[in-house]
Amino acid sequence: MSGPRIPPGRRADIGLVNDAITRVLGVAAGGPPPHVFTTLARHRGLFRRWLAFAGALMPGGVLPRADAELVILRVAHNCHCEYEARHHRRLGALAGLTAEQIARAGDGPGAAGWTPRQALLLRAADALHADARTIDDALWAALAAELGERELIELPLLIGHYEMLAMTLNALQVQPDREATGPPSRVARALQRLAERR
Repeated sequence: MSGPRIPPGRRADIGLVNDAITRVLGVAAGGPPPHVFTTLARHRGLFRRWLAFAGALMPGGVLPRADAELVILRVAHNCHCEYEARHHRRLGALAGLTAEQIARAGDGPGAAGWTPRQALLLRAADALHADARTIDDALWAALAAELGERELIELPLLIGHYEMLAMTLNALQVQPDREATGPPSRVARALQRLAERR
């Protein structure tokens, strides 16, 4: 990858509203505005509509954050999207995944050490990535015994969304951001608390 096919936008490219949004998101992430946001914000109206949907899934979804992050890490692995993987390795750790679990997400549901629930979530991510692009009846029954109705609706939406995002990041060749370090900012913690009021 030699460089981005569409470079991150500046204020003149993305507009005042999107510039303010991306700056807040950067503060929440502990650094400058992430390239995923400043790139997608070049499509001004679509960016804001996408962001509302993305935020409703994560961090605003009903699946526990650690579960969602594990699924996203598997999606990033399946789609060979290092940009997505880099962000969600950090977010996964903040959500409570261990370093070993984060590393093992690439090994898939058959690896030793997963709880039955974690293995099911990883199997769902793999099933929806496979050629059939669906969840068969046996896996669905196992998931339905573990997850509530809202979680069952959310899970394929989460997987599909992060597959779409990974494809977009790969196609646009979005370049890595400077990695944030340290604990989440006060803004990030406040946003997380708001997202958890659902």
